[in-house]
Amino acid sequence: REVATRINALEPAMKQLSDEALRAKTAEFKGRLEGIEELSEIKKALDDLLVEAYGVVREASRRTIGLRHYDVQLIGGMVLHQGRIAEMKTGEGKTLVASLPLYLNALAGRGVHLVTPNDYLSKYGVQQMGPIYHALGMSVAVIQSKGDSPDPEAGSFMFDPGYQSSDSRYQNLRPCKRRECYEADITYGTNNEYGFDYLRDNMVIELEQMAQRQELFYAIVDEVDNILIDEARTPLIISGPSDEPSDFYKQ
Repeated sequence: REVATRINALEPAMKQLSDEALRAKTAEFKGRLEGIEELSEIKKALDDLLVEAYGVVREASRRTIGLRHYDVQLIGGMVLHQGRIAEMKTGEGKTLVASLPLYLNALAGRGVHLVTPNDYLSKYGVQQMGPIYHALGMSVAVIQSKGDSPDPEAGSFMFDPGYQSSDSRYQNLRPCKRRECYEADITYGTNNEYGFDYLRDNMVIELEQMAQRQELFYAIVDEVDNILIDEARTPLIISGPSDEPSDFYKQ
């Protein structure tokens, strides 16, 4: 609550900033992280930025989607940034809470992920929170199930407020390559899609064919008990045509 009070104290100054000045805060924060390579040092630098960064996200949220983070949501965002589990009841605004640590950790430029149990939640999260990230100069993407599509790039979308889709369910979501989704500052997706993309990446011949980043930096797991316990009991398996039997073992 003491940290939340410090964030609240910044609010009058944040409200005085123009949209351009608020957006420029992202470049300023990234500049403070420049040259820091050690993960422990990055973590420390992000901790030092937390109060200002959360104040910026709250103001951007108020201007773009009309939602102002409550103190309890600021505290939830601090807990998630620390890598802990935050338990929140239905209606307490988990989607909005996640915007705080996602933005903060994305400042390191190493990509952050939000893991959801289903396609609807990941798509809804990007469409709802996308305006906040966009206003602050951050790119955000979502990975959806490809379904029966043979296209390896199907189900990959970048948030673009100027993009009008013929499908009303996908407004502001511009189709893109799957690798682009993972190169975005913030990537939303389901545990299944992340898992299968990981398996596919282990089957490629060249590094350039991989979709995911080779380094994993920070992730938030939504409905953590469901994903890490219940869903984790179902194995992810990719099968392909088998080769002709070899005499190698017999020899």
